[in-house]
Amino acid sequence: MSLRAEIHKKLGAFSLDVSLETQDGVLGLLGASGCGKSMTLKCIAGIEKPDSGYIELDGTVLFDSERGIDLPPQKRRVGYLFQNYALFPNMTVRQNILCGLKWEKRRDVRERSYRNVVELLQLEQLQKYRPHQLSGGQAQRTALARILVNEPKLLLLDEPFSALDSHLREKLQIELRDLLKRYGREVLLVTHSRDEAYHMCRQIAVMHEGSVLTQQETHALFADPQSIQAAMLTGCKNIVSAQKTGEHTVFVPDWGISLQTAMPVREDIQAIGIRAHAFDPNEPKNCFPVSWVGEMEEPFEWITQFRFAGQREDTAPVWRRFSKNIETEQQPAHLGVTPNDILLLYHR
Repeated sequence: MSLRAEIHKKLGAFSLDVSLETQDGVLGLLGASGCGKSMTLKCIAGIEKPDSGYIELDGTVLFDSERGIDLPPQKRRVGYLFQNYALFPNMTVRQNILCGLKWEKRRDVRERSYRNVVELLQLEQLQKYRPHQLSGGQAQRTALARILVNEPKLLLLDEPFSALDSHLREKLQIELRDLLKRYGREVLLVTHSRDEAYHMCRQIAVMHEGSVLTQQETHALFADPQSIQAAMLTGCKNIVSAQKTGEHTVFVPDWGISLQTAMPVREDIQAIGIRAHAFDPNEPKNCFPVSWVGEMEEPFEWITQFRFAGQREDTAPVWRRFSKNIETEQQPAHLGVTPNDILLLYHR
């Protein structure tokens, strides 16, 4: 299975210019609200029409502006899971699921497809329930069953956990991730949560202001986001302007320090990022005196803020996070960070 999409659409002052290509597994579209993630899904599903572009799924052309091809949604073999699940409130679970098979006239085929998906999603005990009787997770599985019963080649999941309470999200992420592995189809998942993207996706495409900044394997993206926006969206708290001073050194004017880097530094560097977990009082490299300006306790971690000795007074404090398992009677006077933990950022 493979998806290739080139989508161009103008919406007032906003322009969507997206290029995506994926094969096997879950591809996450990670970005802030309003960056064009949901509109991208709607164009692929056929709910919205691009001004121009090309969309191909598993060898079938869904849209081609030059050749005048624009398959209707019901012929695209694409399943779209909306944020609110869009279940019919007056129908039972069984009736909601069977809506996905209204095109199938043969009763035996309908029943076989229905039984397969009910068993897959473990909905046997809920078939007579109505949506108001379901938990968030049960409603999600019912909405997904209504899609899967139609055997789509591509699943589009638009913020699938946004309607759930926070304590349910991680549990259901594991369940849905395992289900999608068993189902074995292409999946595009829209999210603004870096944790959700990390848990669910084999690859991540970072979107900003209507464009894809980068598309990488998930672990590679978090290790080397390359852009300021990607670093921010993957949770980097400390992003600051930097200048190249050597093949493996940068100067950070706001902090008044020079840092060694593991990766060679290009001439066009704009900033560096350091994740809050990276600072270590026992690390001898990139080690500098610091003063502490604030702290906040979480259930299992401390969040602290500090300033380097030569840091400009008009700049923001630096963030550090560390586990409560690390015994400390007082904040250390020096902190270091390994060259491998210096993220080199080249564009916005």
